[in-house]
Amino acid sequence: MKIVGIVGSPRVGGNTEILTRLALEEIRKEGIDTELISLAGSEIKPCDACGSCRTTGKRHIKDDFEVIYAKMDEADGIILATPVYFGAATPQMTSLISRCYAYRGAKRPFENKVGGPIVVARRAGHNFTFAQLMFFFMISGMIVPGSTYWNIAFGREKGDVTKDEEGINTIKHFGQKLAWLTKKIKT
Repeated sequence: MKIVGIVGSPRVGGNTEILTRLALEEIRKEGIDTELISLAGSEIKPCDACGSCRTTGKRHIKDDFEVIYAKMDEADGIILATPVYFGAATPQMTSLISRCYAYRGAKRPFENKVGGPIVVARRAGHNFTFAQLMFFFMISGMIVPGSTYWNIAFGREKGDVTKDEEGINTIKHFGQKLAWLTKKIKT
């Protein structure tokens, strides 16, 4: 069993990565392999709606998407984590999501996998961004466990999220629930 945590922040080691690492740590405690994938430094171009991936199975866009998608496809669970930029998920994360949708063609590669979002913001925008990521999980037919609250935390500067005790506890509980659910489904 394996769960990947994809960090959509262009900032390496920032608040989004801190939260994702916390969730993955809780998952590892339950004996499940994990991998953190940072989109920082990766190039994921947006979908250009050419339709070739759906009709021919070939993709003409050359970037880092294929490698990341392969890891998502092989995983039993997926966490998508993003900071809030201008009231929404980062462009890196939205490009990944849109490419996953177009890439899938007639198959549903994430059907019945487990997963969920993690969102961090300085002040506001959590709710819309959380819903934005949830749409990916719902449309993909994935199973999303709950936690003690929405999987959000507050912070601006690197490390600020560590001061949000409720947010930290929510993310840890989310990781625990994700591990529990993965084991229930896979065993």
